[in-house]
Amino acid sequence: FINWRPATECNRFFYCQKFIMITKDQITELANEALENSDRFVVDITVSKSNVINVYIDADSSVTIDHCVELSRFIEGRLDREVEDYELSVSSAGIDYPLLKHRQLNKYIKKDLEITTNEGIKNVYKLLSFTEEQINVQEAKIKVLGKLKKTVYSDNAELLFSDIKEIKPYINF
Repeated sequence: FINWRPATECNRFFYCQKFIMITKDQITELANEALENSDRFVVDITVSKSNVINVYIDADSSVTIDHCVELSRFIEGRLDREVEDYELSVSSAGIDYPLLKHRQLNKYIKKDLEITTNEGIKNVYKLLSFTEEQINVQEAKIKVLGKLKKTVYSDNAELLFSDIKEIKPYINF
C-alpha cells in the first residue's frame, strides 16, 4: 500500500515522502526465520494502520528478555527505516495472555486453565491431554473447609476446540 500526500499539501516547507504499510505476513515471515532452530515460536502478531507492530512469542521452555531483544533486532535489521516508519514491540505471551496455539498447551498438562466457552461460561479445568480437535480435562471446584480452601476435581470430560472461545492459564493466589 503506497500513499502519496496530495501535491496541494506539499510546499517548500514540507517534505513529501511515500508511506509503505508493513504487513502481518512480512513480520510473520521475518519472525519465523529468526526463531527457526529454537524452541521459541510466534504466538500472535498485530500490525496497526500506523505501523505499530506487536510481536508475541512463547517457547517450549521459557522466554527471556534477551530472546525478545534478539528477535526485535533481527526484525529491525531487515526493515528499512528510510522506507518504512514503524514502532516495534516484541514480548512474551504473558501469563494473562490467552493460549492461541496448540503448542502452548504442552506446558499446561496437569495444570489448571480458565476456559471460556462460546456461550460465555467460564470454568476452571485441569488439562489432562489434547488433540487437534479437543481437550481432555477435569473440572475444578473449590471446596471451602473453614478457613481452608481445597480444589476438588470432577470426572474427566472432553471439550471441543470449536466450542471454546478462550483458554488462559489459571492463576490461583
